[in-house]
Amino acid sequence: MQRNPARTTTPSTPSALSRRSALLACGAALASGLLAPAQAAGQWPEKMIKMVVAFPPGGPTDTAARLVAQSLSERLGQNVIIENRAGASGSVGTSTFIKSPADGYTLSMFGMPALLAPVLFKNNLYDVRKDFLPVATVYDLPMAIIINPRVLPDVKDLPSLIAHAKKAEPPLNFTSSGTGSFGHLSMEQLKDLGGFDMQHVAYRGSAPAVTDLIGGQIPVMFADVVAALPHIQAGKLRAIAVSSEQAKLLLPGVKSVAEQGFPGFDADTWGGLIAPLGTPQAVVDRLNQELKVALADPALQKKMLAAGAIVRYQDGATMKARLAHDYARWSKIASDKGISAQ
Repeated sequence: MQRNPARTTTPSTPSALSRRSALLACGAALASGLLAPAQAAGQWPEKMIKMVVAFPPGGPTDTAARLVAQSLSERLGQNVIIENRAGASGSVGTSTFIKSPADGYTLSMFGMPALLAPVLFKNNLYDVRKDFLPVATVYDLPMAIIINPRVLPDVKDLPSLIAHAKKAEPPLNFTSSGTGSFGHLSMEQLKDLGGFDMQHVAYRGSAPAVTDLIGGQIPVMFADVVAALPHIQAGKLRAIAVSSEQAKLLLPGVKSVAEQGFPGFDADTWGGLIAPLGTPQAVVDRLNQELKVALADPALQKKMLAAGAIVRYQDGATMKARLAHDYARWSKIASDKGISAQ
């Protein structure tokens, strides 16, 4: 009887079909990973969004953030809540924020004190030029040179203040919201441009500085308009110059610094929305467009103006350039004058 030839066995190896299946599976996984951020951005937002404000409640940045958050909540269909993380001129909240997940669910309303903080504090923890994504500028906060009319009855405008300062012995005192604040640095620049001298007396915040300005202890202040406006309207203080043309929306009839002998001078502070580095571009673009529409609403503009802020939309690229320009300008003044915060 003829026997069947013996079968020989060899270790099993993947067939061409199984190899193809494995390759297809790997490709699908890779494609899924690459598409995940884009898909997430396309579905965004699917949950609540947090907006960090690196300043105390009630200030101009906080007020602007709350108005914008309300508008964005309505437009995006998700709650946008405010989280205040105040401290060290905005550097505490900002340095924490930049480490947040870049998923579009943590944003921040950036205010200009946080731009000055890395200039003034020795142990700064971030660089405003590269450590976050500018989304859009939201508002400008006008400044003004304010005097006590009882102490300086003959000072009606900037030239008369400069003339008085040049004759004053000892030097005339001025104040601001603090050492290295925009008011302080702006007046230092103006002193150089005008060839006059005044002595800075530092306060911790606008409120106590305005109080002593009204009391006559300090005759001059470079102040944010919102802090001084009620007292100007009551006749207790006098605005002799505003920091920019658009500041006249809050103080009509008061000439700008530029109009009073210093062409090109502009010292408004401002704020804008930022996102962590790595946030999907589709999310940033969506936020930018929603902000553009929201800030064009006359009702929102009116509410901002009532809080002392003037709506000013600028796209992310413009905001980034503005950050770099202002950082260079104010850091040079602080360095030249040896100004630092403790």
